[in-house]
Amino acid sequence: MTAAPTSAFPAQLTDLVRDHVREVPDFPAPGVLFRDITPLLADGAAFGALVRGLAEKYRGQIDAVAGLESRGFILAAPLALELGVGMITVRKAGRLPGPVLGVDYALEYGTARMELRPETISEGQRVLIIDDVLATGGTGAAAVELVERSGGDVVALAMLLELAALGGRTKLDGYQVDSVLVY
Repeated sequence: MTAAPTSAFPAQLTDLVRDHVREVPDFPAPGVLFRDITPLLADGAAFGALVRGLAEKYRGQIDAVAGLESRGFILAAPLALELGVGMITVRKAGRLPGPVLGVDYALEYGTARMELRPETISEGQRVLIIDDVLATGGTGAAAVELVERSGGDVVALAMLLELAALGGRTKLDGYQVDSVLVY
């Protein structure tokens, strides 16, 4: 049996995030426990501490931060600014003017598509992919494929929250996955 993943960040940062995540039962459907990060984002001191904590882990290791639409953008932009590197947007289908690279991935009921403008990544560029939640791993795996097809090297995937029971980490086998808070 494989041990459950633990946070890749200091306990102080994990506790900060835990203290600022609101649990909302039965949203968006009965039986679902939604973890709301808006209290974290609304607290300037806490949000700043999160960004600095993320930056500390990756400083000097990356050349760009790839944020996944849409909440990944909220984390990627200030992190890229803090690190003095560029931000790459990995978008949902149809939101970028062409030419784009696209990857389809499975959802629980159907499929979705992520897209990237390939010229936003330079050959060999070291990229950190970031998003708010790692659930089933489809979005993260699509982003990895897009970054690599564009010539980038994925250094790690950083997730604010990980829902370990959904097994998303298995779709990212072989990649460094760093989650701040694991449920």
